[in-house]
Amino acid sequence: MWETYYTPSTLNETLALLAENGSDARVIAGGTDLILELERKVRQPRVIIDVTRIPGLDAIRMGDDGLIHLGPLVAHNQVVGSRLCVERAFPLVKACWEVGAPQIRNRSTIAGNLITASPANDTITPLWAMDARLTLKSVAGERTLAFSEFFRGVRKTRLKPDEMLVDIAFRPLEANERGTFLKLGLRQAQAIAVVNVAVILSFDDDVRAGAPPISVAKGRIALGSVAPTIVRARDAERALVGQRLTDETIKLAAELAAVAAKPIDDVRGSANYRKYMVSVFTQRALDQLRTGREREGLPSQPVMLWGETEGRFPTWLPRDPGGVLTHAADGDQVITTTVNGGHYQVRGANDKTLLRMLREDVGLTGTKEGCAEGECGACTVFLDGIAVMSCLVPAPHAHGSQIVTIEGLATPEALHPLQQAFVDEGAVQCGYCTPGFIMSGVSLLDENPSPTRGEVKQAITGNLCRCTGYYSIISAIDRAAAQEAMETR
Repeated sequence: MWETYYTPSTLNETLALLAENGSDARVIAGGTDLILELERKVRQPRVIIDVTRIPGLDAIRMGDDGLIHLGPLVAHNQVVGSRLCVERAFPLVKACWEVGAPQIRNRSTIAGNLITASPANDTITPLWAMDARLTLKSVAGERTLAFSEFFRGVRKTRLKPDEMLVDIAFRPLEANERGTFLKLGLRQAQAIAVVNVAVILSFDDDVRAGAPPISVAKGRIALGSVAPTIVRARDAERALVGQRLTDETIKLAAELAAVAAKPIDDVRGSANYRKYMVSVFTQRALDQLRTGREREGLPSQPVMLWGETEGRFPTWLPRDPGGVLTHAADGDQVITTTVNGGHYQVRGANDKTLLRMLREDVGLTGTKEGCAEGECGACTVFLDGIAVMSCLVPAPHAHGSQIVTIEGLATPEALHPLQQAFVDEGAVQCGYCTPGFIMSGVSLLDENPSPTRGEVKQAITGNLCRCTGYYSIISAIDRAAAQEAMETR
């Protein structure tokens, strides 16, 4: 898929590689968009630059400038798990929670979501409503752009070939502000937005949880998937200023928001349907903010599938001193990795995905390729303790990593308790999806030994069973959790 895969350890090394290779290079972080583009030949860069081993780029912090700053490696699940973001940037947290499935959110980054620049991408809308700005850097210097300057159209931005997005900054919500994000998809999980809406309101006084708001001092309403870029519903915003959130005020603002939308017909919905649903979802968002119910849609303990790692992949990497790590497609550079406790030195996989390396080069075929798009979860493995879709991870990223596959769960003496529960509950039908479901279930039980039924369902949102055997799968996870509880009494 590429000719050369570089893994720099510093930002300066990255910028030098971008300056040298220009439009022939692409930066990769989570890879959940880029790997698909490479597979579909939407992009065909010769050079891939993996920035995931650069320390400090996954930080979420409050800056001295009073803004929240996200580094370019901050993943969606890290935002969901950030107390700062939950307290001061809830619309973004809610949007991150709506992205993909746990395995996707563990790898996909906010920066990648922005650079892909689809108007249906969830995180762009709340960040636009929060007046976010982006800092781009090259060897020539850096520049900071507002979202309205950065985004040019569908999948078009002002990022230059030699630049890297190095910072996302936005103003946190204050004590007198409430905000939320709502999304309409065609299914309950892993859905691309038909419409999404972010609403942030400033009130005339502080708004305590559960207390009715005073009149609106300022409103910000951003609409996604209804135009080539995100749209601000300015007339709707103005209609809210100085008003209490009565039924009449909310209805008028919702109607004006629909007027601001300029959607198209596509496979997910007609233009007329989208305009109507903009009104519906704006009305729902405003009603939630009026009654203080905007946080009800986010679990108090979201399912992450990241074990004890806090969602942070290690930056340590074995390398020869004094250089960027290089894996050439036609070279004999070795990928040195640990799989299920065994040490491997793999040649010939420098231009493959981790899934194909595991199956074709390591010989572990339990991990399945169902869709190669991060949709079915059959390829779920643990990468440095975090559940990921291995079809969307470049094989060279596995250099220096610890990997666990379905084969690594059992011992010579016994199956893993969840594997045994699948047998006892008859949770295996054709069996193709089973490894992915078990990996997700094991990660859930490591994270939360006593999950609720809702948490079990959330953990497997990234896994598809084409035999529709979900009830027995859920029962198997429940059984393993109950068995573990009995043994620990």
